[in-house]
Amino acid sequence: MPDTRIADIRVTPIAFADPPLLNNAGCHEPFALRSIIEVETESGHIGLGESYGTLPVLDGLAKATPLLIGMDVTDLNGLWARCGQVVGGTMMQYIGQERLLPRIVGAVEVAMWDALGKALNRRVVDLLGGQVRETVPFSAYLFYKFAGHHGGQPDDWGEVLTPSQLVDEAWRMIDAHGFNAIKLKAGILPPEEEIEGLRALRAAFPDAPLRIDPNGGWTVDTTLKLLPQLDGLIEYLEDPTVGIDGNAQVQAATSIPLATNMYVVETAHLPPNMAQDAFRVILSDHHYWGGLKASRDLAEICRIWGLGLSMHSNSHLGISLAAMAHLAAATPNLTYDCDTHSPWQTDEVIEGGKLPFQGGALTLPDGPGLGVTLDRDALKRLHQNYLDCGIRVRDDATEMKKHRPDWQFGRPKF
Repeated sequence: MPDTRIADIRVTPIAFADPPLLNNAGCHEPFALRSIIEVETESGHIGLGESYGTLPVLDGLAKATPLLIGMDVTDLNGLWARCGQVVGGTMMQYIGQERLLPRIVGAVEVAMWDALGKALNRRVVDLLGGQVRETVPFSAYLFYKFAGHHGGQPDDWGEVLTPSQLVDEAWRMIDAHGFNAIKLKAGILPPEEEIEGLRALRAAFPDAPLRIDPNGGWTVDTTLKLLPQLDGLIEYLEDPTVGIDGNAQVQAATSIPLATNMYVVETAHLPPNMAQDAFRVILSDHHYWGGLKASRDLAEICRIWGLGLSMHSNSHLGISLAAMAHLAAATPNLTYDCDTHSPWQTDEVIEGGKLPFQGGALTLPDGPGLGVTLDRDALKRLHQNYLDCGIRVRDDATEMKKHRPDWQFGRPKF
């Protein structure tokens, strides 16, 4: 048996190009921040992880990783306990303990699974309980967007602010990747305009499951008024309004399942959600639930309570996507196609380039662990991006004001 004690942990912050995608909180900045985590064992196996690259997570990792040296990569309880020792104090100014601790744990935990898989010559999906699906389905994730970043040239996707432009965006993404389901990021334009976008998508793609995500941008009253137009049009409605209480009012008025990645994002949110029947679909995310095991635990809770399950994503690269795929392939009750930002990203940090979608689905990479290898030249280049870009905490609102100085954040907004 190889020595699977941790000899070293390296965390490299990176920044990669991101388009001017719009959401209720504003506009994506020119660079998205991530961190690449390497866990090296005493036997020389290197496990990879990818997580957030904002200062609170990086500070937490800097404090936690020295405490993990000498720990076995199988010691997930030890990982939670040792990371818990460093979460507190000034770190709480940006994000509360209940949300920061799982982010720090999840960043390292994926790399521990990858290192263990490489040491045992087994895939992560096998270590998580075994593969239950040959391929993992993903959805076309559509965004309204500006033609280019403020002061920059138009990007390859161009402007998307009208129903016809939205349909063109969908055709391009589906032609390239074969996605079946379609998700629209909303909460940006007046709701009636966004529903017109959904209707245009339905006309162009009559059989595609549709979903819309206003990011909590609609009031309860607005959502209730819109429900008749959405009935029969979408497979689920994601975070239409703010909070568990508000969304429970909406769910009580419709048979359309409500989904969330905003208001059930930690274990403390589960009991009130069940008690109020607010959300019937949970969009899990191993980056903020605490890693792969915590996400499998969440899946079992969803199975027991009869909740639907899928996966949320943010701007990410191949290590994150591979981890999502292994987790999804080992989760029997994955009931909806997963989200991914991968088609929007032009950079990559793994050897061989971006993982390919075939028929809208991902086949697990070959090889032990996650099956991906770090491209060290790309890592060096993307780390230099981080050093040069000046972004340290994501701020979509400030970026939006560069395009529209009179814009004001609101949640709910409409």
